[in-house]
Amino acid sequence: MNFNLNFNNIAESYLFAEVDSRVAKYSAEHPDKQVLKLGIGDVTLPLAPEVIKALHSAVDEMSKKETFKGYGPYKGYEFLRKSISGYYKRLGVSLELDEIFVSDGAKSDLGNILDIFSEKNVVLVPDPVYPVYVDTNLMAGRKVIYSEATEANGFLPMPDYGVDCDIIYICSPNNPTGAAYDKAGLKKWVDYALAKNAVILYDAAYESFIEDNTLARSVYEVEGAEKCAIEFCSFSKTAGFTGTRCGYTVIPRAIEKEGVNANRTWFRRQATKFNGVPYIVQKGAAAVFTEQGQKQINENLAYYKANAKLIAECMDQLGIWYTGGKNSPYIWLKCPKGMGSWEFFDYLLENAQVVGTPGAGFGKNGEGYFRLTAFGSREVTEEAVKRIKKILSK
Repeated sequence: MNFNLNFNNIAESYLFAEVDSRVAKYSAEHPDKQVLKLGIGDVTLPLAPEVIKALHSAVDEMSKKETFKGYGPYKGYEFLRKSISGYYKRLGVSLELDEIFVSDGAKSDLGNILDIFSEKNVVLVPDPVYPVYVDTNLMAGRKVIYSEATEANGFLPMPDYGVDCDIIYICSPNNPTGAAYDKAGLKKWVDYALAKNAVILYDAAYESFIEDNTLARSVYEVEGAEKCAIEFCSFSKTAGFTGTRCGYTVIPRAIEKEGVNANRTWFRRQATKFNGVPYIVQKGAAAVFTEQGQKQINENLAYYKANAKLIAECMDQLGIWYTGGKNSPYIWLKCPKGMGSWEFFDYLLENAQVVGTPGAGFGKNGEGYFRLTAFGSREVTEEAVKRIKKILSK
């Protein structure tokens, strides 16, 4: 018996586990202090009433022999895939139903999709980056290289044709930086991928926060993307499904190399390793796309967008540089007074009892930066902003 020694190549502690550990230690030592958490991007609003109604209805169906459901289709129930396809049509994107795969969340599929690619592939990720992109590839023994995301380029790196790669990760709006590509910028990445015969793994988990029409809600709004891009999306941030678990992955039938088709290969992988998302959850997810569901979801999104605006306005008043805050639930700020990421984390925790996420945990270019999220309650966000202003206005 031998273990996969590639696990030795990743950090022993996951970033958010380290954050939790430090917060728990502080809280144990200061039980009288109220700690406000704007770190992990978990939602705080309940599921929309239309979603709850659909979930209850599905539970009732499961109690009757006539409507009981057992194993579902590997790609997901057709009613949900039709709803997703209809959503894309409103964005001007046409998808075939067999190009849509329902999943238990974008995070799972972003890691699992690697099963269909060779371990010899070279992977290009931005730095700073969501840790899952890097860690899942290092676990498989792949070579990972980086595109430099910095303050100079607004944390939106552009392709370098002098660099060869096979798999490209793009997240827009980005986690952690909140920066989002416009369609022209995204077209450059699509052209690059086509030129290099590479595949783009496009994380669109935060597309519902986009309000600027020059920005892409889907990579398939860009010409040629259907030949080189796989898109991952989630109901977690769009509809508050962080605890309910549902998402979807789009794999166009046009992605093929040397007779191997990505869509068919992924279906084969799913049929072997995945038994699908529960019927009850899929019924709830389908309700997201109904007229009433969209109205309620957009009300929740407006709540989080208002939180992001509060934090962004705080940074403006303090004269602190940041990206995000608009078209994104994340605010990526430059640590004040030349502090390092973890130094600022401790400073905020000890002096304001506010928790964020140190940028250094997302890569070397994250050092000196810090992430705050808009997913807290309005009360927590307002109080956190007040405390931050107080300690940084001195």
